[in-house]
Amino acid sequence: MTRTLPKSMRNKKNIAIIIILFVLAIITFIMSIGVGVIRFTPGEVVTALVSDQTTDARLVIFSLRLPRALVAALVGICLSLSGCILQGVMRNHLASPSTIGVTSGASFVGYMTLVVFQQYYWLLPVGTIIGSFLTTMLIYTLAYNRGVKPLIMILAGLAVSALFGAFNDVVKVFYEEEIQNVQGFLVGGLNGTTWQQFKLILPFAIVGIFFCIFITEKINILLLGDETARSLGLDVDGFRFQLIAVSSLLAGSAVAVVGLVNFVGLIIPHIARLLVGSDYKYLLPASALLAVVCMTLCDMVGRIIIAPAEMPVGIILSFIGAPFFLFLLRKQTKEII
Repeated sequence: MTRTLPKSMRNKKNIAIIIILFVLAIITFIMSIGVGVIRFTPGEVVTALVSDQTTDARLVIFSLRLPRALVAALVGICLSLSGCILQGVMRNHLASPSTIGVTSGASFVGYMTLVVFQQYYWLLPVGTIIGSFLTTMLIYTLAYNRGVKPLIMILAGLAVSALFGAFNDVVKVFYEEEIQNVQGFLVGGLNGTTWQQFKLILPFAIVGIFFCIFITEKINILLLGDETARSLGLDVDGFRFQLIAVSSLLAGSAVAVVGLVNFVGLIIPHIARLLVGSDYKYLLPASALLAVVCMTLCDMVGRIIIAPAEMPVGIILSFIGAPFFLFLLRKQTKEII
């Protein structure tokens, strides 16, 4: 028989895992800053970050490497938290911004924003967030029939994703000149990331993370089912709408700065759930830290694997995430049958 740990021991174990993930996130973050055409040791990176002396290493790190690493970390956090929230809203571990088509909808509105408002780059997050929200609401409405049907949700998401994918291709064909300078947005890359992208995503990430700090208990209640949640005094419909809005804010802001980066919102929450369980008090911070590790590692691999050229992080994550998604889909289908 499998022994279940007492709650106090589980909590201590989860806290220890989160501390370990925090240390790993710091290590990979520093390593990521050191990788590139010009390589720096972790010691040189730390020295450049804490020293106020102007050196070549400090100039390279602060002008190029640091903003890229920070954006990678924030994008990972935003997508992983968005995935966690969607899985809670839809009570399905297969839900994520990429698998149900949310990022495709966000990217389509992002493309249209780039085409229509070329001189107003700051409007891009607004467009992607609106696109993310409307797509999430559409998929949720299609999948809802006296409760969310997991299989219907996945099929609806795939259909919506394919539809917006076609719209995206139309935009690429007819407005090639308008979007030719945003190749990173098209394939999900961090190349050329500057402090501008960091400033673009930071306020939205802060709002989303701040909201997540105060919703853990309510999500845990929502997972018990709508009737039970209502009996415990939770405004289910209102709270679910808030979750969809915050999930859209997080996913849309991530798409705005790096484009289509798939499967982070699927893989990371699932692995975090295996480590700390389904209690959102621990699941959300574990997912955020694990996402920092994943994004920075994949970004490092992208800069190394075909050096001196660079493979976008979105491609690497798709190679990893697609088989993982098929594995989860097969497993969940067996459980349903």
